[in-house]
Amino acid sequence: MARWEPNPRDRLVHTALELFSEQGYEKTTVVEIAERAGLTKSTFFRHFPDKREVLFTGQDELVELLKRGIAESPEPVVVLDAVAAALNRVAEAFTEDRRAYGPQRRAVLADNAELRERDALKEAVLSTVMRDALCERGLPEFTARLAGELGLFALRRAYEQWLEPEGDRPFAAVVADAVGEVRAGLADLGT
Repeated sequence: MARWEPNPRDRLVHTALELFSEQGYEKTTVVEIAERAGLTKSTFFRHFPDKREVLFTGQDELVELLKRGIAESPEPVVVLDAVAAALNRVAEAFTEDRRAYGPQRRAVLADNAELRERDALKEAVLSTVMRDALCERGLPEFTARLAGELGLFALRRAYEQWLEPEGDRPFAAVVADAVGEVRAGLADLGT
């Protein structure tokens, strides 16, 4: 039976996170990451434009999954149902492998203001993608923007809960609970 070997991109992500945890993000170089992963610097740059982007791998996949989830949600469009459909699609990308390196990634981000700013920009893209996809489905821009922000809130909440040390539930179940909490919170506000 063949042993599973991670692809070069995954090897670089895991290695970078190990090095960032051991010696800090600022002190880690691309050359160190590539060498420890058993790859070349040019292989690193085929996968990532810089070491910062190692921490944000998968963004394009999340964007496509959000768009598809909203586009495929049933007619007539019910705003939070469409957002829930998008987040269910996103759950496909949250594998056990991603859960394993999530705490390391979170710790690296917490230690670096520039990385936290980059993370906030990446999150803003996800909210905007949901807004735009909802507008394409015919929702008014304000409603779509609010729904995108609520979707991002639910996604963030689900991700934090999913990374809890005692957590072992699939991301789809956790995100469904987060969407339920958003719905309950809206009801509590009298909407």
